[in-house]
Amino acid sequence: MPSRLFLFLAACALSASFPLCGQASGPQDSSQNGVSSSSDPHHMTKVPTGVILVKGAWPSASDSVTPLPEDGNVTNNVFNDKYFGMSWVLPSDWFQKYTGPPPSDSGRYVLAQIVPAETFKGSARGNILITAEDMFFTPIPAANAREVINYSKDNLQADYKVERPPTPTVIAGRSFTFFEYWSPVAQLHWYDLATQIRCHTVEVVLSSRDTKLLDNLMQNLNTMKLPPEDSAAGGGSAPVCIKDYARDENVITRVDPVLTERRFNAIPVRVVIDKQGKIKHIHFLRAFPEQAQSITEALGHWKFKPYLRDGQPVEVETGIMFGYAPSPMMSTAKEAKPR
Repeated sequence: MPSRLFLFLAACALSASFPLCGQASGPQDSSQNGVSSSSDPHHMTKVPTGVILVKGAWPSASDSVTPLPEDGNVTNNVFNDKYFGMSWVLPSDWFQKYTGPPPSDSGRYVLAQIVPAETFKGSARGNILITAEDMFFTPIPAANAREVINYSKDNLQADYKVERPPTPTVIAGRSFTFFEYWSPVAQLHWYDLATQIRCHTVEVVLSSRDTKLLDNLMQNLNTMKLPPEDSAAGGGSAPVCIKDYARDENVITRVDPVLTERRFNAIPVRVVIDKQGKIKHIHFLRAFPEQAQSITEALGHWKFKPYLRDGQPVEVETGIMFGYAPSPMMSTAKEAKPR
C-alpha cells in the first residue's frame, strides 16, 4: 500500500511514454470563471489537420495568485511549495528530473520526485518522493497522517516486511510519523515519513538498497523549512482548515450547479471562505471545463455563517464533493497476511 505511488512512477519509468506520466501540474493561468485559460480560444495553438483534441478533466482554479497544493516545484536545487509552506535545499548531486502528474480525483498529489544526478558518487542510488493526500477527499479510512501510515502498514502485501513499525519522530522541528519497510526479493528499503499540514497528509518517501544513504537523507531532511505546528490552520496566514464545513447548519444560501453532461465523475473542489462568509477562492482538483464553469457560477451565490475563532471571524478552507465520490478503500490487512 505505501508503495502505490512508487510503483506507479516505476511503471512510468519503464514506459516509453514516461514524459506523459510526468506532465507538469503547476499553477494554472485561470480566468475568473474558474476554468483554465488554456480553454480560451485566444490562447490555443493551431491543431494539425486531421487531429481532434478532447478537453478532459483537469485541475483549475478561480485565480492564479492563491497557491495550490500541486504548485510544488524545484528551482535552483530548492524544493518549494507555498501552499504547504515547505522549502528544502536538495542534497548535493540530487535533482528533479520529472514533475508529477495532475492530482487524482481522490486528492492524491505527487509534489516532487527527486533522484541522484549522474555526478552522484554513492555506492547505491535512491529515490525521494514527496506526496500529499487530501484528507477531505481521501478514500482511505483515515483521519490524519498517523492513521494513513498505520493503514499503509496494515495493508502491506505479503512480500513486503515491516522493519520498523509506525513511530513518532521529529523532522525540522515538526511532528512526523515514521514507518520503515522493505522488500527482501528486490532488496529495497523504504522510509516513509508523514505529517499533517492544512488537512493534507504530506509524505516524504525515501527508497534505496542502501540504508546508510537513507539515514543520511533523513538527517538532511532536518534542514527543511516547515510551517508552525498547527494542524487546524497550517501555520502562518493560512485559513482554518475544517472538513465538511459546507453542512446545512453552516450554509445560509446554497445554489446547486446544473450539470447536464458528464454527471457521473467525481468533482472534488476545495474552497476558501472569507471572513464575511463568501467564497473567495475555488480550486478544482479535477473537473471538465463545463463542470468547472457551472459549479463556479453556483458557488458565487453561496453564503456561509462567518466562522469565529477566539471571538473573531477568520477565513475557512473546506472541501465540497460534487458528482460521485470515489468508493472508500477497505482494509485488506487480513488478506495480506501470509497464511
